[in-house]
Parts: sequence; C-alpha cells; structure tokens
Amino acid sequence: MQRTMKEMRNGGDSLVDVEGKSGFGGGLEDVYGEDRVTEDQLVTPWTVSVASGYTLLRDPRHNKGLAFTEKERDAHYLRGLLPPAVLSQELQEKKIIHNLRQYKVPLHKYMAMMDLQERNERLFYKLLIDNVEELLPVVYTPTVGEACQKYGSIFRRPQGLYISLKEKGKVLEVLKNWPEKSVQVIVVTDGERILGLGDLGSQGMGIPVGKLSLYTALGGVRPSACLPITIDVGTNNEQLLKDEFYTGLRHKRATGQEYTELLDEFMCAVKQNYGEKILVQFEDFANHNAFELLSRYRSTHLVFNDDIQGTASVVLAGIIAALKLVGGTLADHTFLFLGAGEAGTGIAELVALEVSKQTKAPLEHTRKKIWLVDSKGLIVSSRRESLQHFKKPWAHDHEPVKGLLDAVKAIKPTVLIGSSGVGKTFTKEVLEAMASFNEKPLILALSNPTSQSECTAEEAYKWSKGRAIFASGSPFDTVEYDGRVFVPGQANNAYIFPGFGLGLIISGAIRVHDDMLLAASEALAAQVTQENFDKGLIYPPFSNIRKISAHIAADVAAKAYQLGLGSRLPQPKDLFKYAESCMYTPIYRSYL
Repeated sequence: MQRTMKEMRNGGDSLVDVEGKSGFGGGLEDVYGEDRVTEDQLVTPWTVSVASGYTLLRDPRHNKGLAFTEKERDAHYLRGLLPPAVLSQELQEKKIIHNLRQYKVPLHKYMAMMDLQERNERLFYKLLIDNVEELLPVVYTPTVGEACQKYGSIFRRPQGLYISLKEKGKVLEVLKNWPEKSVQVIVVTDGERILGLGDLGSQGMGIPVGKLSLYTALGGVRPSACLPITIDVGTNNEQLLKDEFYTGLRHKRATGQEYTELLDEFMCAVKQNYGEKILVQFEDFANHNAFELLSRYRSTHLVFNDDIQGTASVVLAGIIAALKLVGGTLADHTFLFLGAGEAGTGIAELVALEVSKQTKAPLEHTRKKIWLVDSKGLIVSSRRESLQHFKKPWAHDHEPVKGLLDAVKAIKPTVLIGSSGVGKTFTKEVLEAMASFNEKPLILALSNPTSQSECTAEEAYKWSKGRAIFASGSPFDTVEYDGRVFVPGQANNAYIFPGFGLGLIISGAIRVHDDMLLAASEALAAQVTQENFDKGLIYPPFSNIRKISAHIAADVAAKAYQLGLGSRLPQPKDLFKYAESCMYTPIYRSYL
C-alpha cells in the first residue's frame, strides 16, 4: 500500500480502489475487523481514481480535514490545500461539539450535523457515538420531524434514492444508479405518515436518512451498507402542493393498483439487485399500507416494520423491566391502549405473544386482558363488523364505552399506553383515575414528536402524586416533585432496530420471525440495572447503547439459528463477541 498519488494516476490503486478491494467490503484490509459481516458478498466497487488531493478533501468517506498527517499530505497531494496545523480526531470532535452547543435552535443543530455528515463521515459518527444522549434528539426525533416539514427549504444535496411514479418500469435501473453495491439495509418510506405529523410526501426522506445514521452509530452497520429510499407517489398535503420549494411530485397520492404495482416492482428489484438477505425496513407508511405491505412480503423477503414491530419490541422490553418495580407477572396485568393503529396493535400483539409464551395459554386467551381505544371509543365485539381487519382481534365482550376516561374507569388497567399521535390526551382526570386503583401505575406516552405526546413527564408524576412509572416516545427532562427527582425513561425504537438489524445481518437471516422480536425485547430488558430501577427507569441509559445493541444482536442471531433461518454458517461460538467485532468504528484510518 505504500503508493504515491503519481503511481495511482499511472494505473495503480487509488484510495477508493484500495478500500473497495478489501476482502470484507470496505476499509483498508479490514484491520479493525468491523466489516466481517459482508465477507461472503461479492464486492464490485466503483473504480474511482482520486486524481488529486482536492478531490480527496471533498470525499466524505475518506476526508479527515486537518487530521491528515504530514506524511499523508505529501503522499496524497494535499500540501497547500490545508492550513499547516495537524489536529487529532479528538480535538476536531471537541471543536464541533463546542460549536453545536452555541446553536439555540434544534433545527440549526440538525443542519450542522447533516453538513458534517456530507463533509467528514467518520467524524460525524464519532461525534454521534460519543455524545449519543445529547445528539440523538438532534439527528432523530423530535428534531427530524421539523426537518422533514421544512425539507424543501433546507434541502442541499440528495442523501438517498428517490423512486417516484416516473420511474415505474425502471426501478431496477434506478437501484443500479446507487454507487454502493454491498448494501445490507434499506430503510424506505412513502412519506404518508411521518411521525405524528401526517403526509409530508417526498420530504419524508429525513426519516430513512436519520434511521440509517442510527443503524451505523448505535448498531455498527457500515454507512456504505445503508441505503435510504423514499418512494414518491404524490402527496395529499395541500400546503406542500402549493409550496414552490416542494421537492416531490405535485399531484394527489396514487392508490390502488398503481401504488401496489410500483411497490411490488420495488420489492422485486431490491431482491434481484441485492440478494435474499437484504433487510428492508418499512418506515412511516400509513396504517392501511403498513399492515398490507408487511403481510404481503414477510414470507418472501427479509422485511421489518419499525412502527409495528420495532415499537412493539421496545415497549414490551420496558413493560418486562417495569415488572421489577410494579410486581407480578406479565399475565397479571391489564393493558389499555389509546390508539389502535400500527403501533398500538403491534405492541398489543407482541405483549399477547409474550404472555402466551410464558403461560402456554392460547393467543386468543392472552389477548383478552388487552383493550384498545380508537377514535370511536373502546373496541368491543358489538363494533366488530365495522372494524378494520387489524383491530378485530381486540374486539372483546363489553358494553360500548365512548371516551378514554370512561374506558379507564371501566377496565381499570394497570398499564396505560398512548400511541394515538394526539397530544394532551392523558388528562389530569385520566391519570388521577389510574393512580386511584394502582399503587404504581405504568404510563407510557409514546407518540412523537414531543408536541404530540399524550402527556408530559411532569404531568404524569404530578397527577399521580409521584407514583407513576413513566416513559415516553420523545425525551423529557428530569422532573422535581415533592422533594424527589424523577428521571423519565424514553421508549425509543433506537434501542431495538439497530441491534435487531445487526443480529439479522451477522446471522445471515433470510426472514424475520416474531420470536426474534421477543428475543430482542428480553435482551433489552435484561440490560436495565438495579441502579436504573432505583431512579425509576425502565430502560438503560443510551450512553451504553452500542454494548446493548451487541447483546440484542447476539440474542436475535441465536434465535435465527435456532429457528433455522440463519444462513451464515458455521454459527459463531460467542455471538456477543462476534457482534462486537463486526461493528463499524469511526476512528480515522491511516492512508499510508
């Protein structure tokens, strides 16, 4: 590898060539062992010659800015293109985090982070990993919601693939335009239901971009293995259709056969281009499409819906952990959900599956202690004929009940879960009622972003007189009440999907099974320490997220092998150590 740029120009290998020829699909001979997850994939890198140091400085994958050493500057024609100072990566990180903290507006921090990602990829991930609790709300919820709303105005350069109705019949060609050939994870949205903000059309791209940055930072999946995709079939958002800066198709959403045909072509093209083991994560599709897509493709593709399955897994983990605080077994508790969409029914089903697994009782029986409230009131058997198919399993025998407060009083749940996307719905009366018949009511206000949360942490603690066990979808600050300090937990999907995806990759899984989701939940719950419980937390701190992800990955991979769905053989003896060894590390590499 001791080559100069001159030799490279004369037919030698460029930096990019050398990285592409690694036996593991990325990195200089994989000296860190982080790319092992792709070792059985054929790699066909772009043959790009770095013609000058100027080009190298504009390549985010390899740019190190002022961290290029004196020898590297000589070897790669960087003399004069950089100021003379040489800074360590740590010093660069210190400067960037200092600058970020000067911004008072979260969206400005988001834009600064996106600029860094486009300029220096390894520094971006180093910064995010080392400051995950501070920066997670910046690169993902709640700030990413505002970024999607204003994506047309802040758009600078595309960060993923856009597949619109214009590309119908040519989707495979579009996929081949993406420069990375060893893609392992695709996060795709059609932008119809972005967080709790509704239809944002093509501006929903911020969601796949944000999710995949977490796949890398929290789960250790290489950036080059991640592909964000937005499928643009139009938007029903009149405000966007009239916005001169809107980046998507300017017509109403396509539905029915036209929509189905485009999605089917996309799923076939993905498998044809990337193979059987490509993980496709559906993100922020509207309810009617989300359930249909998951049902249609789960038996033929490696697919995962984070809104249905990821949310369910992380919430189940919190409930399992909370049993240490509230007592009893899972089967002893009664659950009431506000919201019967993707998240609500997904969580309910996974809870019922876990109770069935623990008690050996049939699923039909374990569902009976789980009740759901939708916009028309409590879901009961007298409403069965008018219900959407995914709500029907939750229609139990009970007289009709209209509002949430009446449902709480009638059902007397021990666990109240909000997934409605409607803020301020856990009112003072609702939470006081929960506290009246529960010593420690478990309150989970899961809707995102913060403005859509069913209640705030302060409201939950105050209205339950400090007795609630609380967690939310978006982060809340610590709360002081009655001389005590409460630390609210965050039921963030980022606990689950990065480690879950890594587990699928390292095992070579070809399908997702519900037992893998249960394994992920149990693995996450097991990471909550007594110290966490003492603070009222039912989730571990994010500061340890990469180790948590490795534990989840190991347990998911073990379950894949147990179910006969793991294709990477032989099975590693120590899956936890193997998961850790496969994780991408953003430390700068030497280019000498």
